[in-house]
Amino acid sequence: MSRIVIPSIARLKEWIGKEVAVTDWLTVGQERIDAFAGATEDHQWIHVDRERAARESPYGTTVAHGFLSLSLLPYLLGQAIEIQGTRLGINYGLNRVRFTGPLPAGSRVRARFRLAAVEDIAMGVQTTWNVTLERKGEEKPVLVAEWLTRRHV
Repeated sequence: MSRIVIPSIARLKEWIGKEVAVTDWLTVGQERIDAFAGATEDHQWIHVDRERAARESPYGTTVAHGFLSLSLLPYLLGQAIEIQGTRLGINYGLNRVRFTGPLPAGSRVRARFRLAAVEDIAMGVQTTWNVTLERKGEEKPVLVAEWLTRRHV
């Protein structure tokens, strides 16, 4: 997938109501899951105990934390979309997020970014993204979110 380059905030507004980008696939391996568990102190067995997960999990393997899948969104957005003419982008929050499907270790995911709104704020804009994180080979997404970001000029 080639990166979508939007040359300005004014041109960003042309994308409202449209799917802006679909990212390349990203593998979420056990090493990433373990690192996230270490960073967040969330060592629940379904995420980090391969043997127990193989025996007891309905997925037959460990699964990524929901918040790990959510934390991939800034990276995926940055890989897929470049908004020129801004000096800083920040996460502003989430209006809604649902973890709609599991993300087993070793799975591949990609994100779909649809721009729902662009609002002018002091020194920039606030964007509302409707994001779907898809798992390769699965019809049901891993997560759906309404994500707010800000871009400052």
